[in-house]
Amino acid sequence: MTKTIFDESGEIVQKMQESSFWFIIGSQTLYGQQVLETVEQRGREMADEMSRTLPFPLLYRGTVKSPQDAVRLMKMANEDAACCGVVVWCHTFSPGKMWIEGLRLLQKPYCHFATQYNRAIPNEEIDMDFMNLNQAAHGDREYGFMEARMRLARKVVMGYWQDNAALQELGTWMRAAVGYRTSRQLKVVRFGDNMREVAVTEGDKVEAQIKFGWQVNTWPVGSLVEEMARVTPQEIEEKMAEYAARYTFATDDMETVRYQAREELAIQHMLDAEGAEAFSNTFQDLYGMRQLPGLASQNLMANGYGYGGEGDWKVSAMTRIVKAMTQGMPGGTAFMEDYTYNLEPGKEYSLGAHMLEVCPSVAVQQPRIEVHPLGIGDREPPARLVFEGHAGPAVAATLVDMGGRFRLIIQDIECVKPVLDMPNLPVARVMWRAKPSLCLGARLWILAGGAHHSVLSYDATPQMLKDWAEMMDIEVIHITDSSTEDALRQQLLLNDIAWRLKC
Repeated sequence: MTKTIFDESGEIVQKMQESSFWFIIGSQTLYGQQVLETVEQRGREMADEMSRTLPFPLLYRGTVKSPQDAVRLMKMANEDAACCGVVVWCHTFSPGKMWIEGLRLLQKPYCHFATQYNRAIPNEEIDMDFMNLNQAAHGDREYGFMEARMRLARKVVMGYWQDNAALQELGTWMRAAVGYRTSRQLKVVRFGDNMREVAVTEGDKVEAQIKFGWQVNTWPVGSLVEEMARVTPQEIEEKMAEYAARYTFATDDMETVRYQAREELAIQHMLDAEGAEAFSNTFQDLYGMRQLPGLASQNLMANGYGYGGEGDWKVSAMTRIVKAMTQGMPGGTAFMEDYTYNLEPGKEYSLGAHMLEVCPSVAVQQPRIEVHPLGIGDREPPARLVFEGHAGPAVAATLVDMGGRFRLIIQDIECVKPVLDMPNLPVARVMWRAKPSLCLGARLWILAGGAHHSVLSYDATPQMLKDWAEMMDIEVIHITDSSTEDALRQQLLLNDIAWRLKC
């Protein structure tokens, strides 16, 4: 997980989790040793150069010349914890049957990168030796047939290896693959259960573990309270210094802020002890706690943890996964909730917020620590971060359990500077224009079964989330500027038939 530390000046320094991708090239012995040496040389060159642009290192790991090579390399990729996925390119013609057992054994996401070393056909140089060496055009087709014949889930990227468009597409897939690894290893701690009588936050945890890898388990709030008692004054003062470096204090009630620090430290202690990277809680289960964790949850999200309110373990997991996908990117990712609308003609916007827990990574200005009554939960007024989200294109994504399968719903949105000051609303908030429009976008979201909780990300792209969903083998609905109700209804009907047959 991305950890956040501070330098001597108080600036935030992020360390990225060790992640890399393997570059494996397809060839054969038919064309002689010199060709194989050239293929290897070019493979190393291409991997090194592409790594300068890609978000994660691409490491040349070998050339497949036989079935034994394919099996050996795919097994090694499986065993390498840092390897998040495999990228395959066929420099020459590589007979497809050589790959069958290796591809069958591969347990990592993989991408077929259809490219070639030379950009242009050299008019004077080209001869049969050149053709034998540079025959990716039909080598990739042979390999592609075997992928299709085996019905393998894979990403296909086509383009020149030095072009930004191809590298951007490959980089997007890489980020999705990092999300896949995060998902397969993810533990979610639930402090208490779901909010009573709420439907969409429920779901099949067993199926979620089978499908996504998530280990979702409950810990009593009483255990959290006991851990809070073990937090030391020194730890609290160190956490207060972290708050001072990141945020503006807009309250004199330091005791309340220190209580949030105590809550945050206790939650983190328990998460780290379990190897968990996401958590949920609910205002209906705060036994022994004086405040609902507000600032505590927000700062944990700023440090990379996933969170879901009211026991929503699915959005908690998705928040962590999207944060892993987008690590190192500047826009921010947050747990979000559609709260209320502005329906004035020409000013149709959604106001996203929550009781307290919106991640400060999406803030346009330095967040303020404030203390206000909450009006829910029957506890003391909690400290929380108050800020506005910044403007720019973003996505809202939610994962719902449709009974027998999961559905990922993605909506394109445009975040804006709030059109109102809202001086008496002491919570973090983001305002956005939903695509295609507020009313139609909301209608399509509702028709698809979208939850009121979502992950809002300025960094994750629809394609990144679609790539992740394909790796996970789940249904995707994407609401765009061109979406219509008729088309969505037709898609939902066909998807229902197809996924019932598939599952």
